[in-house]
Amino acid sequence: MSTIKEIAYLGIDLGKNTFHLCGTDLAGHPVLKKKLSRKQLLPFLANLEHSLLGMEACGGSHYWAREISKLGHEVRLISPQFVKPYVKSNKNDYNDAEAICEAVSRPTMRFVAIKSVEQQDIQALHRIRQAIVKTRTAQANQIRGLLGEYGIVIPQGITWLRRRIPEILEDGENGLTARFRAWLYTLYQELQALDKRVEGCTREIVQLFNSNEACQRIGAIEGIGPQTATALVSAYGHAREFKNGRQFSASLGLVPRQHTTGGKPQLLGISKRGDTYLRTLLIHGARSVVRCAGNKSDSRSCWIQRLSTERGSNRAAVAVAVANKNARIVWALLSKGGGYHPAT
Repeated sequence: MSTIKEIAYLGIDLGKNTFHLCGTDLAGHPVLKKKLSRKQLLPFLANLEHSLLGMEACGGSHYWAREISKLGHEVRLISPQFVKPYVKSNKNDYNDAEAICEAVSRPTMRFVAIKSVEQQDIQALHRIRQAIVKTRTAQANQIRGLLGEYGIVIPQGITWLRRRIPEILEDGENGLTARFRAWLYTLYQELQALDKRVEGCTREIVQLFNSNEACQRIGAIEGIGPQTATALVSAYGHAREFKNGRQFSASLGLVPRQHTTGGKPQLLGISKRGDTYLRTLLIHGARSVVRCAGNKSDSRSCWIQRLSTERGSNRAAVAVAVANKNARIVWALLSKGGGYHPAT
């Protein structure tokens, strides 16, 4: 076996308490195979010569990437879907580490940007708010379903629920028992508490938006507000990992899925790859732009009106128009700087 100083590429299979390492030299020959505990990892890497180190982008990977980068190593994060083809034979921790080492050495491999602590803070806030909204929706659906068993039907939409529940509680002739009224009142209080938590998270997102220069620049784009802007910045930062706007849009799943064989290209619906949360925010913002375009006469709005007529409002909002174009504009602003100049 060679000495550890000859390691050019190093793959680490991350775990909660144990880590498996595989290293190769420049020629691809294996020179290291080791298992370390959580406390042993950083001291071991501190004694290695600087090398190109790869890890899968997973839970905790951004923390380890930041800590290992401080030791002088070049750290790259790889999406697990790009590592899987390099796994030989059966899956185990050492084979995974060897596959990561092989993948990180490929010159055309695509990598995931390492998030800063500030980016992870913003992303954590979005995840917390998303979970609260999901809980609130489940609570609203439960209330609506329980009332339906008593013959009381409330229209869809949480606004209707907030408006009707006080009326239902005050109505003494709707057939509800005193016991169920008490339970319904408790559920209504829980729903109000969830509303306040969502409002609190939204206020914090607006504060982060106002204090971040990059968020404000992309927030000037039609269809992108504080929530979408902060989510994009937390996920991609400066977005320089992408060569152009199309690659950035493709990472969000907003470009057509391609199936080409025999030289005959075939484009299908959008690929829906990447972060569903980010894609949803961009599409909802694009739909609002399409809906309001009919009242405007600038060149961008005229273009949207023409596409809506030719291709339909949904396609105009998603794949062929607004959401896709907004994503490309976001890449240009994040990677190259400058401000957004609306169409006239």
